[in-house]
Amino acid sequence: MPAAAPPTSLPALFAAFNQLTVLIVGDVMMDAYVWGKAARLSPEAPVPVVNVSRQEQRLGGAANVALNVQALGAKPLLCAVVGQDQGGDQLLDLLHAGGLSAEGMVRSTHRPTTVKQRILAHGQQLLRIDSEVETDLNEAENADLTARFEQLLPRADVVIFEDYDKGVLNAASIQRFIGLARAQGIPTVVDPKKKNFLAYQHCTLFKPNLKELREGLKLDFGDSDADRPHFEAAVARLREVLMPDTVLVTLSERGVFVEDRELTRTYLPAHLRTISDVSGAGDTVISIAALCVALGLSAPVTAALANLGGGLVCEQVGVVPIEKQLLLAEAQEKGLQLSR
Repeated sequence: MPAAAPPTSLPALFAAFNQLTVLIVGDVMMDAYVWGKAARLSPEAPVPVVNVSRQEQRLGGAANVALNVQALGAKPLLCAVVGQDQGGDQLLDLLHAGGLSAEGMVRSTHRPTTVKQRILAHGQQLLRIDSEVETDLNEAENADLTARFEQLLPRADVVIFEDYDKGVLNAASIQRFIGLARAQGIPTVVDPKKKNFLAYQHCTLFKPNLKELREGLKLDFGDSDADRPHFEAAVARLREVLMPDTVLVTLSERGVFVEDRELTRTYLPAHLRTISDVSGAGDTVISIAALCVALGLSAPVTAALANLGGGLVCEQVGVVPIEKQLLLAEAQEKGLQLSR
């Protein structure tokens, strides 16, 4: 469990991460990659023929959040549903190989494991094949997931809801899980998608991106400085509906916005970087934010560190977890102060 007083230095903060346990509930998936060369077109159709040179499977979705939490030094507890299929077997094997607990995993005979297979040649993605369903869990699956969540919750210092609209989370289960966490004094942080956007009432921190904010509230506004009043009005509307303690909105190349429970607003610009791939940046941001919330850090400090981490992983190709020492070094170099 975290100390009563928040850490006062960056080394102390990063050391405190090691004492935390994070319960992650939501949609897990397999990210599969097929690399090859495309030197000719198929005689059967006007499509490239890819000669495969390498294949790889990686943990994705909520499982990638677990990898980020682990990379930061904390202990992740993953609570999710996979199928009784090859994708499910591979995902559990990767959890085991990575030293991640599978005690919160439910296996289903009624739904496949979400697998996103990417075909790449010459540094470009030619095709993505998704194997998945997006229907809600059935009654038995939902009961099993709830039982696993209730079993793991007392061990957690914070709960992350990682929602990809694949059906593992629904409005009723979200409210039940948040209620259980609140009853035990455990903060909740949310990485939302469109379907359940308005279901996360009374969470501790709510982290949409700009697109999700627009779609979730069914509002239309731009992302320029001239549209800032409309953006802030959308955040105010979000507060009316969800009543979160903190709202953190990622603004892509424009950085992040955060508003705390006292309605203090902070805009943090993005740091100049060589962007290779934005995949997985949101997973890193929510992981860092969750640990900071668990340790009682202020909203501006939480947003600043998450902003740094999200930018760092964008310099890497593919979905990769954050490097803890690299993040610490960057935070020190930027002069991040925990007293903000």
